[in-house]
Amino acid sequence: MTAENPVVVFFPEGAFGPTNNCVGIGNVLRERGARVVFVVEESFKGTLEANGFEEALMRLKPAPKVPEEPGQFWKDFVLETAPIFRESTFTQLEGFIKPVWKELIDGAKYANPRLTEIFEELKPDVIVEDNVVAFPAVPASRAPWARIVSCNPLELRDPELPPPFSGLATQDRSGWVPFRTRYRELHRDLQHDFSTYCREECGLPLPEPEFMLESPYLNMYVYPRELDYERSAPLPPRWHRLESCVRTTDEPFELPEAMRAGAGKLIYLSLGSLGSADIELMQRLIALLGRTQHRVIVSKGPQHGSIALGDNMYGAEFLPQTNILPLVDVVITHGGNNTVTESMHFGKPMLVLPLFWDQHDNAQRVQESHLGVHLPTYHFSELEFYTALDMLLSDTSMHERMGVIAARLQAEPGTHKAADLVWRLAQEKRPVTE
Repeated sequence: MTAENPVVVFFPEGAFGPTNNCVGIGNVLRERGARVVFVVEESFKGTLEANGFEEALMRLKPAPKVPEEPGQFWKDFVLETAPIFRESTFTQLEGFIKPVWKELIDGAKYANPRLTEIFEELKPDVIVEDNVVAFPAVPASRAPWARIVSCNPLELRDPELPPPFSGLATQDRSGWVPFRTRYRELHRDLQHDFSTYCREECGLPLPEPEFMLESPYLNMYVYPRELDYERSAPLPPRWHRLESCVRTTDEPFELPEAMRAGAGKLIYLSLGSLGSADIELMQRLIALLGRTQHRVIVSKGPQHGSIALGDNMYGAEFLPQTNILPLVDVVITHGGNNTVTESMHFGKPMLVLPLFWDQHDNAQRVQESHLGVHLPTYHFSELEFYTALDMLLSDTSMHERMGVIAARLQAEPGTHKAADLVWRLAQEKRPVTE
């Protein structure tokens, strides 16, 4: 390492959302002269190299006998637990949230020896981690490290805000205490055991009820201020809000000729790589949109071969989302943090159909902030769907407000702010508090 060429190691969760956020930041750092290495799960092999980055490979569980797709670990898990998505967030606590934490913790324990080897080999000046559970090898490396939160910021708990994963309203506290109580009942033993493991591996126990450590150096979260929450107390000064974090590495996109010539507005449908695997849900949405006068771009995802599109649609397994969003009028999304913040970055109102994790919180927050509509994903009527879509397309005041927000976010890109903060940490090796 030299002062001009620090070694920055990104370690995102094995899913596209956190990885894409890190790609945006990593690209800025690389342009400034840093050596950027991504620690990625083996199923992502070649994905980061295609964007010009070095890769260091690890696994979260033993290798299967058949080839994997990127993020296969979570695709398999979500498909196995998908029926619970039709239930309330309270029911999901036991049927989905707790099993997810268990899988994440098992993965962290399995990967920790390999991570120790990687960090010893690379000798990073900074490690940038975007995970929701602790990996003790990160603080044990003795390198300064930064944490990114690319989920809804309710993950940063506050007694005067709704509990994370609940989708509960900020102005109605009636369900907060039962949800918090049930969460702690279900997760107390799991959290205690993992905290003991972290203390043994890196000397740092986890604060109850958390599964993740706060960095003593630098922490960042991705959420525009127009959606963010009013806290009972400000976050510590080593926390920084990035607002949005949009990569510039997506492939160019041009509307097909038939879509350019078509009538109506332009709608983008994306339920993420995991949500789009629900073929029944995707086909219902496609059927509803097929009966409108509008044109629709569909991100078909891993089950693309089983998804049939209407005549007014274009779609593919993978689409360059950040180059499609500027073209469309409305986004229909599962409420993943990446799509929500990218839609805000490009000024697009959202119809949010959440499935799991923080998607319920994002859906509630988008509606509370009057920047979109939240519908119950498996229980809305046709009338509710068309009413919401028509309102989002015709509400000129909402579109004007979103345009103002987009102009601000694009003028202050979070990728550059994050790169500035990480670069300072690499140079100064001390907490970054301003």
